[in-house]
Order: sequence, then structure tokens, then C-alpha cells
Amino acid sequence: MLNSYIPLAIIIILSIGFAILIVIIGGLFGPRRKTPRKVLPYESGMTPIGPGTRRIPVRFYLVAVLFILFDIEIIFIIPWAVILREFVGENYGVFALIEMVTFIIILLIGLFYAWKKGALEWE
Repeated sequence: MLNSYIPLAIIIILSIGFAILIVIIGGLFGPRRKTPRKVLPYESGMTPIGPGTRRIPVRFYLVAVLFILFDIEIIFIIPWAVILREFVGENYGVFALIEMVTFIIILLIGLFYAWKKGALEWE
């Protein structure tokens, strides 16, 4: 039963191992000379304004988390929409529809909460 997952497990293990190997090789053989020009933050070839390590408002992180949340929502909705006809054929259509509507309502409540708190306002 789990034999069909063996190729996937091999690919995951090889990709993780390859990524670790690349980081290690880059650390061992990469150049380490730090010059004042290399330490400067990159700003499209312009002279940097202010320090490179300034505080970023929490609002940026909140918008990023909301973006990831709604991307995950789409990841769940697309497969559900693809197999909806199978649910209808097996008389589970109403149940599947109610579950997806419940899922969307829960996420919309979160969206409206963030909207009311001003998380989507950009200053």
C-alpha cells in the first residue's frame, strides 16, 4: 500500500540532501572577504538611505500572513472543486457543499476581523 509513495520519499530525501550539500559546499569554498561595499544593503544600485537594519512595522508581517492564509484556502478549494462531480454522483454533494461553505465562512470571518482591526489599511 505504501509502495507507491517510495519514489516520492526518495525525491524528497534527495532534494533535501542536495540542498544541504549546496549550502555546505558554498560555505566551505565561497569567498569570505568582507568589504565595506559588500556589507551595504542592496537598493537597486542607489546609495542606501539610513541603516540596513531598521525596524519594520508589524503590519507588513500581518499582510504576509493573511496572503499565505488565503493562498492555503485556494489550495483546499481547487481540489474540492475538481472532484465535486464525484461527490454529486455518490450522493455526498450536499454534504460536501455544506462543508466547503462552512470552511469559506470561517475564513471570511477571519478576513472581516482583520479588516475591522485595520490590518488591510496601508499608510
